[in-house]
Amino acid sequence: MNYKNIRYSIIIPMYNEEAVIVETYRRLKKVMNEVAEPYELLFVNDGSSDRSLEIVKEYSDWDNRVKVIDLSRNFGHQIAITAGMDYASGDAVIVIDADLQDPPELIPNMIEKWKEGFEVVYAKRTKRKGESLFKRVSASLFYRTLRRLTDVDIPLDTGDFRLIDRKVCDQMNLLNEKNRFVRGLVSWVGFKQTAVEYERDERLYGESKYPLKKMLKLSLDGITSFSYKPLKAATYAGVLLSLSGFIYMLIVIFQKLFTDSTVTGWASLIVIQLLFFGFVLMILGVMGEYIGRIYEEAKDRPVYIVRETLDKKEQIRSDNHVAINTK
Repeated sequence: MNYKNIRYSIIIPMYNEEAVIVETYRRLKKVMNEVAEPYELLFVNDGSSDRSLEIVKEYSDWDNRVKVIDLSRNFGHQIAITAGMDYASGDAVIVIDADLQDPPELIPNMIEKWKEGFEVVYAKRTKRKGESLFKRVSASLFYRTLRRLTDVDIPLDTGDFRLIDRKVCDQMNLLNEKNRFVRGLVSWVGFKQTAVEYERDERLYGESKYPLKKMLKLSLDGITSFSYKPLKAATYAGVLLSLSGFIYMLIVIFQKLFTDSTVTGWASLIVIQLLFFGFVLMILGVMGEYIGRIYEEAKDRPVYIVRETLDKKEQIRSDNHVAINTK
C-alpha cells in the first residue's frame, strides 16, 4: 500500500479489549469499505495483558490495512492516542475507542462534514446509555467546571471520538507535553471545528478502563494543562483567610479593652486553627499539582516507548517516542 495515498487513518487505542476487539474490527472494516476510499486501521496496544494484541496481529498478517503499534507498557489512554497520531498517515485522522460505545457508523457523517471544509469534527453525546448516575453527573460537572476555568473553548459532552485534518494532526504532533488532555489540545490548536451529535451506546463487553482514579487524573490533567485559575483561587482564599483572621483579632482586642465580655475557652480557637490549616494544606495541594507537572516536563522523558510496530512505516512526524523494534 502506498502510504501517500491513504485517505483516512483510524486510531483505535486498546487496553484489554479481547472480548470486543473482533466486533470492533468487523464494524470498522464494514464502515470504511462502504466509504470506498483508502484507509488504515491503527491499533495501539497500551500494555494489554489479554489476547488483544495477539488478535490484531493475526489481522495484520492478512489485512494490509491493519497496522499495530505495541507500546512497551501501559502508558494511558491519552498517550496511546498520541502514539496513533504520530504514526498516522491519512489526510484525515479519526480517533475511536475499541469498546464500541462510540459507533463506527457515525464516521461517514464526520467525513461528510470534513469534506464540507471543517478541519475538526467532534462527536457530541446527547445521551449516555448504560452509565451510572454518578458517572453521568460527575462527567457533566467536570466538563462545565473545566469550561469555566479555562479560556479554551472545550466543547461540552465530548470525548476523544473525533476526526481531525492532516494539518491539525501535524500541529498536535509538535506538542510534546507529558500530561496530555487530547480533546483539550485539539481545541487549543484551533482551526474550523463542528459537532456531529449521537447517543452513546452501552459498553458491549468488558469493563470500563476509566475507573474513578483514572477519571480524577484525567480531570486534573485537563484543568492544570489549560488553566492557572486554581492558583489564583488559592491566592484569593489565602487573602480572605488572612483578612478574616485580622478582623477576628480586632474583635478580640475590642472586647478585651472596651467590654466586660471576653472570648472564653479554646473551642473557637481550635476551630479557627483547623480551618486555617485546612486552607493552607489545600493551597499547598493545588501548588503541588502544578509543581509535579513542571517536574514531569523538566525530566523530558519520551511520552511513550514502542516495543514493535507491525508495519513498514516511514519516518513518523514526532519526537514524542522511542521505538525499539519496527517490523
